[in-house]
Amino acid sequence: MRNIIVEPLKQPSIEEQKIEIVERKGIGHPDSISDGIAESVSRALCNAYLEHFGAIMHHNTDEVQITAGESAPKFGGGEILRPINILLTGRGISEVDNKKIGIDRIAIGAAKEYLKENIRNLDVETCTVVECKIGHGSGELRDVFARRDSAPLSNDTSFGVGFAPFSETETIVLETERLLNSKKFKRKYPAVGEDVKVMGLRENDEITLTVAVAMIDKYIADLEEYIEVKNLLEEEIIDLTRKYTDRNVEIFINTADRYDEEKPSVYITVTGTSAEMGDDGSAGRGNRANGLITPNRPMSLEATSGKNPINHVGKIYNLLANQMASDIIKEVEGVKQVHIMILSQIGKPINQPKTATSQILLEEGYKIEDVKGDISRIMDEWLDNIGDITEMLIKGKLKTF
Repeated sequence: MRNIIVEPLKQPSIEEQKIEIVERKGIGHPDSISDGIAESVSRALCNAYLEHFGAIMHHNTDEVQITAGESAPKFGGGEILRPINILLTGRGISEVDNKKIGIDRIAIGAAKEYLKENIRNLDVETCTVVECKIGHGSGELRDVFARRDSAPLSNDTSFGVGFAPFSETETIVLETERLLNSKKFKRKYPAVGEDVKVMGLRENDEITLTVAVAMIDKYIADLEEYIEVKNLLEEEIIDLTRKYTDRNVEIFINTADRYDEEKPSVYITVTGTSAEMGDDGSAGRGNRANGLITPNRPMSLEATSGKNPINHVGKIYNLLANQMASDIIKEVEGVKQVHIMILSQIGKPINQPKTATSQILLEEGYKIEDVKGDISRIMDEWLDNIGDITEMLIKGKLKTF
């Protein structure tokens, strides 16, 4: 019997709270680049382990550090003066039964491929230096990892959290970044770089979005064109928000820009990411497992990206909690809002958590007894099939940031 608890959530719903703050760091933000590389390296190692050893070996690649380079952007096109330095650290297994794989080669290749696919104006070979310092994991963790039970044994005593549904503000923040970084949008507005950060504030029924967009200098001739692109982006974002809310929305883009000086100061870059000129990045310092940073909601500080997808509960439980929450909202009538918390114990099967708790806000007219059975069933089924999380991660079907 699993320790599954369903209890009422005694607080105002997210939409009833007076103040709500939501943030998303886009795929070109240095922290998100670190997350993306960390997860890509882990996935590449998983596939190499399966190919060469027939099983995924212990590894964690969640310690990616980006040290910013130096650039000289200018309207019409600038240049990179010093490359971005990317350090891959962590641990992995390179040899099993006298068979070896090249961890450094696999990791560096995965990192470069990720950059080429996601930062379209970055010349990876000339504008980055990718260094790999991945070593071996500890013997104790490898022993825990290698035991063969009905389910992998937890590598740590840790917890994961999730919630559903997204509020209007959360949805708008997420969808704004997705719009600006979509391939279709880039074809329409090539000047928009991948380093996009969206900060949402809702005060009662007034929503403010402060959006930072790294513009790409070679696609913008002068200050007048830069301002024109900003105005067009504001219109696009306003149109997007109307799909998700009737509340009043105000947009601010690149608020540090200064036009009224002899030398205007505006947010232009050579490559589309601020990592080229002063902004460092670290895995785990950006978006949580659901893609957002939400101080009004339960959050975990775990770095989800790059942790192994077999028994690292800091990764698996955060993703699992969000899947549970989403299914509860979809399938259980009367549930208005749900928070999920799952706690592990090191060395115990990951499908037998110390506790899996759901806290529920109900629609008017419903009681906890009306929904408890269905909620417990959904949580229990996900724990029965916890390996689905691993499979989705290995195939790249589940986002970690």
